[in-house]
Amino acid sequence: MLREVIRCRGHENVKATHRSTLEFTKEDYLTPRGDCILCIEADKGINDLREEFKAALRTGRRLRIRIKVGGLVDEVLAEGSPRLILDHGYSMVIRKSDYVDARTLAIRANKAARDIDRRIVELLKNPETIAEIELVIDEKA
Repeated sequence: MLREVIRCRGHENVKATHRSTLEFTKEDYLTPRGDCILCIEADKGINDLREEFKAALRTGRRLRIRIKVGGLVDEVLAEGSPRLILDHGYSMVIRKSDYVDARTLAIRANKAARDIDRRIVELLKNPETIAEIELVIDEKA
């Protein structure tokens, strides 16, 4: 099992209503148009992930994304792909589709921003709320 942990915080503009993507960003602001962004000021972007982790994603292995806020946990399942670029300084995007760009962390996700537990989203509308995002690559493809 390969694991990375990202910490980020909420923002008053968190909406998490996007139908096909979910994003974590190192940016320190969020405009009302950023409806796929769940949290800001992440302590890691794609470029900060270990090479071993990125290599495993490129083999197409399954990625489990656990979003932890307070005592609440939600989980998203997605897939890696040999097409992943994994070269972006501040964003990580999980997509329901097969679309890949430099910000794409994983594709074919079972959830997007609008599918995240609304109790978690409500907590993340507070800039003081801290989220822990656990990325786990399963042993088998």
